[in-house]
Formats: sequence, C-alpha cells, structure tokens
Amino acid sequence: MKLTSDSKMTHCRAASSLATVLLLMSPSVAQQPPYDVFPPADPPYYRVRYDASNEPGELIFSVNYSAWIPPGVKQLRGVIVHQHGCGEGSCKSGLTGAYDLHWQALAKKHDCALLAPCYEQPEKADCQMWCDPRNGSGAAFEKCLVDLATKSSHPELAKVPWALWGHSGGGHWAGGMVLLHPDRVAAAWLRSGVPLLKADPARTGIKTHVLPDAALKVPIMCNLGTKEGVTFKDDRFAGVWPANEAFFGDVRAKGGLIGVAVDPFSSHDCGNQRYLAIPWLDACLSVRLPKVSGEPLKEMPTENAYLAEPTGTEAVSVAKFAGDALKAAWLPNESTARAWMEYVKDTAVDDKTPPPSPTNVRVSDNALSWDAEADLESGLACFIIERDGKFLATVPEKGNNPFGRPVFQNLQYSDTPPQPLVPLRFTDSTANPGEKHAYRVIAVNTVDMKSKPSAAAVKESR
Repeated sequence: MKLTSDSKMTHCRAASSLATVLLLMSPSVAQQPPYDVFPPADPPYYRVRYDASNEPGELIFSVNYSAWIPPGVKQLRGVIVHQHGCGEGSCKSGLTGAYDLHWQALAKKHDCALLAPCYEQPEKADCQMWCDPRNGSGAAFEKCLVDLATKSSHPELAKVPWALWGHSGGGHWAGGMVLLHPDRVAAAWLRSGVPLLKADPARTGIKTHVLPDAALKVPIMCNLGTKEGVTFKDDRFAGVWPANEAFFGDVRAKGGLIGVAVDPFSSHDCGNQRYLAIPWLDACLSVRLPKVSGEPLKEMPTENAYLAEPTGTEAVSVAKFAGDALKAAWLPNESTARAWMEYVKDTAVDDKTPPPSPTNVRVSDNALSWDAEADLESGLACFIIERDGKFLATVPEKGNNPFGRPVFQNLQYSDTPPQPLVPLRFTDSTANPGEKHAYRVIAVNTVDMKSKPSAAAVKESR
C-alpha cells in the first residue's frame, strides 16, 4: 500500500493529473493495472462494472462492484457495503471485499448481500470525484443494485436497506450516503473519514452536506486510530480527529445516535476494528431490519443505550451517566458497550463462543479441502488438521497480518483479503501412497477458541 497517496486522499485534496485528463477523454476504458486482476465472480458471487463517464454529474472513474449472496437465501433483507478508501492501494483492495469470510458471516446472519465497490481511481486523481456520492458514485451504486438484482435473481436487492462501512474516503462516502438517503441506511460505520457539515478553509475542494433530521435516527460510529490526532498530534493523519470531532459534535448535539471508538494503537490502517464493527453492526441490524423485504426500517430503541466520554474508556447506562448526554458517545446496548470498553482499552474484544465446525471435508490422493464459515464475533485465525485422530498440521502455520490479529485470509490496509485468496486446502506430504487415513478439520477463531472437529473424510488405501 502507498500510504503517502492514502494520506493525501484522506483529506480529499483536489488534484489535477494527466491520468484524470486521459480518463475523461475516453469514456470507455478497459481495466488497467492494478484493477485488472480480481477473483472470479461465479455464483454465489456476482459482478457488474461500469466505464467512466464524461457526462456532467456522472462518475468520471470506472467502477467494479462485486457482491456475495448467501447461498440458499430466499429473500434478501439488506445489503452490507464494504467501501474502500482513496488512492490506488486502497481502491484495488475493494476487489476482494465481497470474499471476506468474516464479513460474510454477518451478511448471512441477517440475510444480506455483501457488496464491495472498487473505484478505478488513478493514483494522483481527485478522490472527491467518487468519495462525494453527489459526484456520480451514489447514482452508480444505486444502478449496480438494480443490475445485480437481475443477475442474482433477487429483485428485492434493488430496494432493501443499506448497512454501510467505509474507510478513509470510504467513510466520507458512507457518511454522505447517510445524509443523502437516511431512510435507506440501517447503520453506518465510519473508519477514519467523515463528511463535512461545515466548510473547512484548509480543504476548499470538499463540498459540505446538510444534516437532515431523519439522519439523526441512523446509528453511526466514528472510528479512528489514536495516532490520527487524538493523542498523536503531529502524526501525518492528525487531521482525522478534528474532522471526526466536529462531525460527531454536530450530530450528537441534535440528539443523533452517534458514537466514537478510538483504537488505542493504530493510525490510518484499520487495525482490529472489525472485532467491534461487526458486533456493533450486528446489534443495529438485529433491531432495524424489517423481517419482510419492502417494509420500512425500524427505529432504533434508546431506552437500553449506554453513554461514554468520546475519548474515554468507560461506558454506563443512560440512567447512570453524570455528564452532558448530548456530548457523550452513544452505544446501542450493554453488550456493545462492553465490547466498546474492551476495544478502546487494548482492542482485545472478547468472545466466549467457538466458531462453526468446518463441513464437506474432501480428500483426493493427498489433497484435503473443506468448506468453512467464520465466527461472527472473532472471524477465523487458522485451521487444525487431524489425521487418524492426531494433530497433523496448522493451516496456515503462521499468520501474516501486519494490521492486527492473525487472520486466516490475512488483511490489507483497507480491511480486505489480499490476492490471491487463500484456499481452504491442505496437502498431506507425509502420507505414504496406498495408506488409509481419516482426516478431520477444526476451525480456530482469533481468540483461540476451537470448533468441534468436522466429520471425518477417509482416504482409502489402494
């Protein structure tokens, strides 16, 4: 990842580049590196792509939308959007967002599609041209829902509510969509990026938004790293906290259901945020999504809410909060408040439940493969392979995630798996030809809890 680019794009500073000029000159542009390599989109995955446009008000970048539909779902109730940030490094990470097993677990629980856009932004182009939804990306997003609805044979996809997650410029986009379409958004998680409600003289290229009353009913979480201006005032991303603080203050002062969660370790990377973001979205979706597709969103109840100082570490029930409630971070219930306190302390959000057991274990010659679903709270760290009831191997042998807990699929800067995607596969190189063996697979989540072993798959002797 080129963090210098992401730093510039985080603040959405206008930039004029030859790449943008060439893009505007040719509305039909073939996919160019790094956007020309991506996983296949065979069912339950679906993909649509739109070329760049040179029509006024339309999206000037090509965009690729990938979606995962939970197998066997009869009717979708919503769509979870995982929106990358600015710059080529972050943009290309959107190509794998729909393939993340952990985010798929959240989508499956709530009968939602998981959608990941990938804006094909040239490296030095103006991020505002997509991260402000009014510059064509909002309309392109709504169009993709219609087209993916047709491709997937789920016509309801075009009309279901949205749960939005966005990083950096993606947070700016997700927050903008809340302000533009509050009746469609079930909840929004804004990681290191927010829209502006007041003009910023230092960022004159960014248009401000209006805060409608309906947006005050949408649960929002502002999430950022402490190095983004909270305790590290001279970090390269130190401007993130003042923007978040202003947005939070304006929304909360009017009674908006908005919170703040500060990662005590990270800067502009996503760190361990998913271990709070996914349970928080789970809590919001459990209440807000209508049981029948087509009905309006339900209002978020407030009687069981918790409050906390925005950069503090303790949360208490509304009845016990002694400060000014309209300056306090809002949390939907006790369980999310407990997870929030663990997160802002050391990001070690606890989990008492084991992951689901792997299924459909197959063995051919010495090659073992299986299917698996992630633990909703803690994802997947690795798999243990047993042969004839005894430990054989751990897959992978060692995790490689520079931004947080070891994760089976590994993670990029914008919280998506890198390519090539890690397969659910293991080759037993120590088995002798002709021997009969029984194999089982155990899933391990990121708090080291183990699933029950899978059913055994037997390699017959020859």
